[in-house]
Amino acid sequence: MKKKRILGSAVLSLAMGVSMFATGAFGAGVQESQDTYRVLIKGPSAEQAKVKEQYGKRWDFGKQGFTTEVNSKQYQALLKNKNIEISQVEQYTIDARVEGNDNGKGNGKNKGDYTAQASYPSDQTPWGIQAIYNDNYIQSTSGGDGIKVAVLDTGINRNHIDLTDNVEQCKDFTQSYSSMVNGSCTDRQGHGTHVAGTAVANGGYDGAGVYGVAPDAELWGYKVLGDNGSGYSDDIAGAIRHAADEGVRTGSKVVISMSLGSSGKDSMIASAVDYAYSKGALVVAAAGNSGPSSNTIGYPGALTNAIAVASLDNTFVNGTHKVSDFSSRGNPYTDGDYYIQEKDVEVAAPGGGIYSTAVDGNYTTMSGTSMATPHISGLAAKLWSSNKYWSNSQLRAEIQRRAKLYDIKGGTGAATGDDYASGFGFPRVR
Repeated sequence: MKKKRILGSAVLSLAMGVSMFATGAFGAGVQESQDTYRVLIKGPSAEQAKVKEQYGKRWDFGKQGFTTEVNSKQYQALLKNKNIEISQVEQYTIDARVEGNDNGKGNGKNKGDYTAQASYPSDQTPWGIQAIYNDNYIQSTSGGDGIKVAVLDTGINRNHIDLTDNVEQCKDFTQSYSSMVNGSCTDRQGHGTHVAGTAVANGGYDGAGVYGVAPDAELWGYKVLGDNGSGYSDDIAGAIRHAADEGVRTGSKVVISMSLGSSGKDSMIASAVDYAYSKGALVVAAAGNSGPSSNTIGYPGALTNAIAVASLDNTFVNGTHKVSDFSSRGNPYTDGDYYIQEKDVEVAAPGGGIYSTAVDGNYTTMSGTSMATPHISGLAAKLWSSNKYWSNSQLRAEIQRRAKLYDIKGGTGAATGDDYASGFGFPRVR
């Protein structure tokens, strides 16, 4: 039996400092103040061992090298070491806009500690949920039982009334490796909590909250981005590998959902995505928000072993959903080949004006391919839970097949078939 919703019961420590613009997943790789340097060290094993002994290690990626943090003086010394190869670790970011909060509290910007009121949402099944279920009158959702959805983001508010029963793992990868399994995944930014709600929100204790696509799925909240919405690629790569290994350890099907990115390809993340796919996980990632120009898709969405998700608006052209202007596009010269190559959009989903769970315990609206991604992650969990014998490649093929059934090319102006704006199209539950 579900518990009664208690208003005004949670006291949350928040320092959002949200600096978000119109689109929800991507920013360029930005390095922070150079008082410290996060670096990747490569070279002969004996030379790597010397550096590890001197400076320690953060993540060890075997033949790919290891990462560590050094100060400016140490960085200059490492650059002079001709026996090793050193490079700065790239940063990945989110860039989403909070468009509104129906409870009149704003988005928490510049606030410190305050009492969160667990109010009721204005819409239990927002337009994106109705669209992916192909039902404008749906009042609740179901599915996803037994499937793990690992949300790699700014963390989650694990006490949100619509998420708390789903949370199975909560880990912070922005700390050192030794402390990343500490049960902490605090979200002070809001992006991760919003994304998680679209994928798995369960309606709350009393069923009067908001619903995600797969409310019965288990949520793994992996904090890989800091409170400013940016994070290092080695932490992200480590979290990807950890999620895949946890799937193997627990004998579970895992969907890895990443509403983050960068314009550049990072070798650590690329290798981690390949590793996760080889271990049976399904990787879903945002296409990016650098549209409408072609060839603007970002990473890790651009990788062939990740499903790149474009954004759709709740507006129609020729009777079909319009691809958001901000949504990154792939390569137009691969239109209609029905084959996913690097830098191709694979599918599209609702991403414009998406209403979901807010970090203060309430609800809010954001836009971006960040918001489109968890619709597909939730769909993957729902489909997989009913077909657990499927491999990740079989699940991916089914998602593509369903996208073709609901072709949205009339809304993009592109040629019929696999196109650079919406990929195969918009896959739905039914």
